[in-house]
Amino acid sequence: MDLDARKYKILKAIIDDYILTAMPVGSRTISKKYDMGLSSATIRNEMSDLEELGYLDQPHTSAGRVPSWKAYRLYVDQLMRVASLPPADNQRLREIFQSSMDSVEDVLTAATRALSELTDYTGVMIAPSAGCLKRVQLVPITETTALMVTVTENGVHKDSIIPVAPDVSPEHLYMLSNYLTERLQGKTLDQVMSALQELLGEMGRHRALFLRLMDSLVKQMEPDKNAVVVGGTSKLLFHPEYSDIERARSLLTTLETKEKLASLLAQRAGLSFSITIGPELQLPGMQDCSLVTVSYALGGGTGTGTMGVIGPTRMQYARVLSVLDAMRKALSDTTNRREAPNEER
Repeated sequence: MDLDARKYKILKAIIDDYILTAMPVGSRTISKKYDMGLSSATIRNEMSDLEELGYLDQPHTSAGRVPSWKAYRLYVDQLMRVASLPPADNQRLREIFQSSMDSVEDVLTAATRALSELTDYTGVMIAPSAGCLKRVQLVPITETTALMVTVTENGVHKDSIIPVAPDVSPEHLYMLSNYLTERLQGKTLDQVMSALQELLGEMGRHRALFLRLMDSLVKQMEPDKNAVVVGGTSKLLFHPEYSDIERARSLLTTLETKEKLASLLAQRAGLSFSITIGPELQLPGMQDCSLVTVSYALGGGTGTGTMGVIGPTRMQYARVLSVLDAMRKALSDTTNRREAPNEER
């Protein structure tokens, strides 16, 4: 049995009503609240057909119907209409990113909190891939140690302590910093690895130091696959779906397992947007949840990350997508203000 225009209209009304109220929807509710020109009996018959087709569930014999995950899939694929974010919410995003942020981690933490604040669900993000290298700087700490700082075009800063020989002066480190920056600037991780191999033969007596630099530099540019930022986990507990203690505990346990969240987001890396509903997540503890994600970049960089919102299947999908799209634009306009340390000479 195919869905005709009337069934589509009734199903959309049921989903819209259930998203707002979290209460099973009856035929009389649809008849009174939505101007369809149909009797309760006609609507009831159509609802029976929709239930038979797997789009509606009936929790109790005398209760109304609730949408199934199949209904939500049809809804987001064919029935939903996404509007622009209201001006007040856009202003809130601008206010968040006007404050000083010293690192990419600060930006992502602020972004996940904003996602949660604007949707009443949980925000999740993975930092963008490093992108191209922008700068390498070596700063002496002691006679035998130095701090190596790398900065990428996406504003990602990494640092590590490396041992140096006592005869390597601050001037040598300064010159090596400029040399590496000049030769590696604008290169991706693969290109950096290839270039470092070529430069190794030019190092002479600094070969041992250069090998340590190579190892640290490659590690710093490699993405941290488990670096997931989560904001607003407690927001989910205010939704009636998670009033059951065991269900809430199962969900929170999953959200606290960063590896699982990282895997979910990594599977959607590079997608402009994705909506995954209930059983489609194939993750214990999240069978009653949905995940909406988009890809983003910081400051117009080439490296992309993934951000998303986790909420109940009874999610305001159109609202979530409009928030994520606005957040993506805000992050694209965000530049990292942190500078690598400068050594005074």
